[in-house]
This record gives sequence, structure tokens and C-alpha cells, in this order.
Amino acid sequence: MKTQIRLSGTGGQGIIKIAVILADAALYDGFNAVQSQAYGPESRGGASKGEVVISDTEIFYPKVELPDIVLCLSQEACDKYAYDIRSGGILLIDSQHCSVDMEKLQGVNIYASPIISTAKTVIGNPLCVNTVALGTLVSLTNTVSKDAVLMAMEDNFKTKILPLNIQAYEEGRKLCMKLLQENKRRAKAMERLKRRPSK
Repeated sequence: MKTQIRLSGTGGQGIIKIAVILADAALYDGFNAVQSQAYGPESRGGASKGEVVISDTEIFYPKVELPDIVLCLSQEACDKYAYDIRSGGILLIDSQHCSVDMEKLQGVNIYASPIISTAKTVIGNPLCVNTVALGTLVSLTNTVSKDAVLMAMEDNFKTKILPLNIQAYEEGRKLCMKLLQENKRRAKAMERLKRRPSK
């Protein structure tokens, strides 16, 4: 098993932090993992990218070549990274700040969720957008276990802000459940349409 993950957004959204947490969680789960990162020309406002490779065997090349999973939290990130994904992969975008050309992503499983607004309105802190996204992504992809993520978060957040980020992670998990429920409803609706007798 080898999973290549690309996380992207705007500088200041904490993209690199959750890439580190994801890699650490993979290690806690007993996998091999490597993490790399790239910043835009500005520390805040420019594009940022964090990449994680997770494998149950030795990793010989530490960079993501063709990602299986992509997260985009800004339109700039979508434009740069959303279309570089393998067929059958998973693309998670913010539903209010990102749009993609669906025709160019045929064969890709696309999920859109209000990640940024959840951090602002439900958590009350826009700095938690990264951990909301992490909760949604991990629940959607099952790349690592929840227990491993929580241990990795303890390693990477100061005690003072850890509870808030755990709350944000849980809200992200709830967003994932909503996404999956909506997909089931759509699938059932499509199945009913197929079963209707033609006139």
C-alpha cells in the first residue's frame, strides 16, 4: 500500500501543520511516512503546499508524483493542484471558496464542504480551518486512525490550544458524515429515476 497526499491552500491556513500531523499519525499507526512542503512567495496570502507519502513498505522517493488524495482550500490552490490527481482519486475542496472544471476531473471522486466557514462560525476561530479540514479528510479517506491523529495533534499543538483544535477536528468529522449522507441520498434519487418506466 502506498498513498500519496497533497494538501494545499493559502499561506496562513496551517496547511503545513496538518501535513506534519498526518505524517506523524501514519507513523503512530505503524506505517512509513515522509512529509515535504512548499511555500508561495508570501508567508501569508500566497499558495502553500504540504505533501505526505504513506506506505507499508520502505519509501524510496519522498516526493508526491501523482497524488491519490488532494485537498484545496483556496481557488489558487485549485487552479494549481486540483487537476493533478490520479483517476479514482479523492479531491476535497472548500465549497464556498473553490470551484473546479468537472469535465477535467472525470473519474475523480470530488467532495465539496464548507470547511472555512465552519472554522469561522462553528468553532469561532478561522485559524482552526486546517484542523477542520484534517478531520474531514481523514474521515473521508481513512488513511490513518482517529487515535493516531489525536496523538499526533498532542505532539504538534501547545496544551493551551489543543482542546480547540480537537473540537475543530471533530467538526470536520461531522462535515464528512454530512457529505457521505448527501452522496447516499443522491445515489438513491438517481436509482429511483432509472427505475421509472419510460413513457
